[in-house]
Amino acid sequence: MSLVTAGVEQELERYRVELTGYCYRMLGSGFEAEDAVQETMVRAWKNFERFEGRSALRSWLYRIATNVCLDMLGSAQRRARPMELGPASNSPNSIGPTSPEVTPLAENVWLGPVPDSRVLPETSDPADMAVARETVRLAFVAALQHLPAKQRAVLILREVLAWSAQEVAELLDTTVASVNSALQRARTTIAEISQTPAETLKPLDKDQLSLLARYVDAFERYDMDSLATLLHEDATLSMPPLALWFRGIANIRDWMLGTGNGCQGSKLVPTVANGLPAFGQYRTTGPWALIVLEISNGRIAGVNNFLDVDRVFPLFGLPMEYDPAQASKAKEQYQLWAGGFNA
Repeated sequence: MSLVTAGVEQELERYRVELTGYCYRMLGSGFEAEDAVQETMVRAWKNFERFEGRSALRSWLYRIATNVCLDMLGSAQRRARPMELGPASNSPNSIGPTSPEVTPLAENVWLGPVPDSRVLPETSDPADMAVARETVRLAFVAALQHLPAKQRAVLILREVLAWSAQEVAELLDTTVASVNSALQRARTTIAEISQTPAETLKPLDKDQLSLLARYVDAFERYDMDSLATLLHEDATLSMPPLALWFRGIANIRDWMLGTGNGCQGSKLVPTVANGLPAFGQYRTTGPWALIVLEISNGRIAGVNNFLDVDRVFPLFGLPMEYDPAQASKAKEQYQLWAGGFNA
């Protein structure tokens, strides 16, 4: 590899994380986002000699990434959460292994989780990180999927990345008036979509950390009565890629004590997904789910169990076997040990 080639690759790599965040918001899949960014890098590398600095490198890369995403979205259906695909089940323990609700959905149907480290550039400012995490929350990314592809790009570029209308117009080869019109329509659509309220992870918030500590304690002891006290009355439990989901404390508790009782004896390893507190769940038989919690007003409003562990755990750097040493280290980094965690 020549020094020139190495220099080009290094220059392009500076933008990988923020481009992955952009593509994730566009596509709703961490895996597709990484594929899109890789294709962006390949196209940029091949055409770098023709770039000639006519625009800023960052703007040029976003133009390529936008075109890649628009191509990928051309024939794709909207990614969604189970709560958007059908009604909640009201009979948790009448659902058997052959029920339609437990048939896995195709990978391109459901909204996937993503590690913060893959999509949010590092910052030493907690306030900046809090704002960035808001824009990758599951509910927000799911809402984005309701927008036509170009409106989605306009909203992300204008509202999330703070590009000017002129910059977006140049990127999309359109007019400022068209960009402003698309933004207004996108805002109206997003405002009409019901989103699960969710606080992002706040490592310095003692109340939030205490709630998470109590959740882990109740879950690992499999004390469903204690866990139920941490939930909102209308909390939801979902299990992508299954269409199955429940609403309400009683239904969640019944499921966990009935069909879901294989989770008894599980261990949890903290991580962060979509700006939200999350845990790798290990049953006694092995890895089971990435649990992503949505917290609102001091209680848990949503429990999202992503079951595709063969793909999701490596994405989050979670081992396929429970490692007590790693769990202990993760809990300390997550600043939850002060709330009463044990390794």
